[in-house]
Amino acid sequence: MAGGKATPRQKMINLMYLIFIAMLALNMSKEVLAAFGIMNEKLETSNEQTTASNNAFLESLGTKASEDAAKYDKLYQNAQKIKAMSQEYYDYLEGLKTGMTEGLEDATDYARMDNSDYLDQTLFQGDNLSEEGKKFMSSLTGYRDQVAAIVPPALKQSVIDRFQTGDENGKVEKRDGTKQDWINYHYEGYPLVASLAKLTALQSDVKITEEAALKSMLAGELTEQVSLKNFATSLFASKSAYYTGEKYDGKIIISKTDNSSTPVRAELTLDGRKLSEGKDYKLEAGGVKMLIGSGAAGDHEVAGTLYFKQDGNEIEVPVKNSFATISKPNAALIAADKMNVVYRGVANPMSISIPGIPNNKVRASAPGLKGVGGSKYVMNPGKGRSVTIVASGTLPDGQAISSKSEFRIKDIPRPEGTVSKQSGSIKLPRRNIEIGTIGAQLYDFDFDLNLAVSGFKFKVPGQPTISVNGNKLDSRAKSALKRAKRGDVVQIFDVNAYITNNKSYKLKKVSPVIIEVTN
Repeated sequence: MAGGKATPRQKMINLMYLIFIAMLALNMSKEVLAAFGIMNEKLETSNEQTTASNNAFLESLGTKASEDAAKYDKLYQNAQKIKAMSQEYYDYLEGLKTGMTEGLEDATDYARMDNSDYLDQTLFQGDNLSEEGKKFMSSLTGYRDQVAAIVPPALKQSVIDRFQTGDENGKVEKRDGTKQDWINYHYEGYPLVASLAKLTALQSDVKITEEAALKSMLAGELTEQVSLKNFATSLFASKSAYYTGEKYDGKIIISKTDNSSTPVRAELTLDGRKLSEGKDYKLEAGGVKMLIGSGAAGDHEVAGTLYFKQDGNEIEVPVKNSFATISKPNAALIAADKMNVVYRGVANPMSISIPGIPNNKVRASAPGLKGVGGSKYVMNPGKGRSVTIVASGTLPDGQAISSKSEFRIKDIPRPEGTVSKQSGSIKLPRRNIEIGTIGAQLYDFDFDLNLAVSGFKFKVPGQPTISVNGNKLDSRAKSALKRAKRGDVVQIFDVNAYITNNKSYKLKKVSPVIIEVTN
C-alpha cells in the first residue's frame, strides 16, 4: 500500500484499512480490560466464601478449646492472632482498592479503567517509592514474616513463597534479561482494572494462608494425640473400697486412650515394697493386672514406671496411684453403676444397698428415683445441679442406719457430627460423601443413646448453603458437591439431632464435620 503512485481511490481504501485495524486494536483492548474486571469479581466472590469457611474453622477450634483447654487453647490463641493479622492486612488492601475506584461513575465499567495514574501517583515518587509505597511494602513483608513465625513449621516456607517480593535485593528479572524492583514490575504503569485484580489476588493469598494454617493446626493436634508421650495411668477396679483381707482385683490402665497398648516391662512398688511380675502383677493388653491383696484398712499407693515400645525406643510412663481399704462400714453404700454423676435426659442405673441388710429391707428416696428390683434403681433427675439420695435400714442387731449421698447433675455432653461414623476434620472421596449417612455421636459417654438426625446444612465452597431434611444428601446437595474440586473443603453443620426415645430433651449444638474432597 505504501509503494508507487496511488490513485485517489486507492489512497482512500488504504486509509480505510488503517482505520479498521486501529478499531480492531481498540476493541481488543477493551475486551482485555473487561476480562480483568470479570476475574476480579470472581476472586472477590471466592474471598467471601473462604472467609465464611475460615470463620467456621475458627469457631470449631474455639469449641474444642473450651472443651479441652490443655490441648487446644494454645492453638486457638495462635489461630486468633493469625486471624487478626490477616484481617488487618486484608483491610489495608481493601482501602487501596476503594481509593482506586472512588472517583469512577460506574465501578463495573471495566472497559474504561485503562488509566494507571492512581497507583503510579500513590506508590511512586519519581524513581523512588512514596511514603505510601514504602507502607505498601512494609505491610506485605510484615504480614508475611509475622505469620510465618506463628504457623506450624511445615507451612512456614509456603507462606514465605506465597508473599515473595523478588530476589534477595527485591528485584525481578524481565523478559529482556534486565532487572526491575518487584513493586515497579507488578504495579507501575498497569491499567487500573489490572492493578485492582492484582490486589484482590493478594487478598486471596491472605485468605488461603489463613485457611492452611487453621487446617494444619487441627491436623497437627490429631497427630499429637496418638503419641504415647501424652498418656497417663489410672487404677480401674470393680469397686472403690475393699474390706480387710479381701483380694484387690483392680489393674493399672492407660486412661481412656489406648487399651490395646501392652507395656514391655514394669517396675512397681506397693507402699514402698517392690512387687514381682507373675506373683503380684501381670502385663496385659491396656496395662497391668494387679494380683495383690487389699491389705490392712487405710490408703495404699502403687508407684513406679511402665515401659512401652514406640518407634524402636522405650517410652517411660510414670505410675502413682492409690486405693483405699476400709473396715466393714456402718453406713449405706450408694454408687452409680456407670459414673460418679447422673445425667439429665437419661435413665441412670443405680445400685443402693447397705451391707448386712437385705435389699428388700433397704429404703431409698430422692426426686426422680425409682426402684426396679433388689438393689437396682433408676434415677431420672429433673432441674437443679445436684440431687441427694437418702438410704436407710436396720441391722439385725437393731441398729438403725441412715446415709445421704449427693450426686451432681449434668446435661448430656455435646454430640459430634459424623459422616459414615467419622467426625471432626476428615478426608473423603466425593462418592463417599455423596452416599454417606449423616449422624451424631457421643464419644466416651457411658450410655449408649440412640441418636437420630432429622436435618442439617451443607456447604460447598463457592456454592450457596443448602438446608437438607433427613440424614443423607438430597439432590440439591449432591448437585453442589459435583461442583467441588479436589482439595476443596465442604462443611456439614447445624445438624439437628435428637434422642429417639426422648425427643423432648434438647441436645447441645452438634459439632460440625469438616471434609476435604480427595478426588
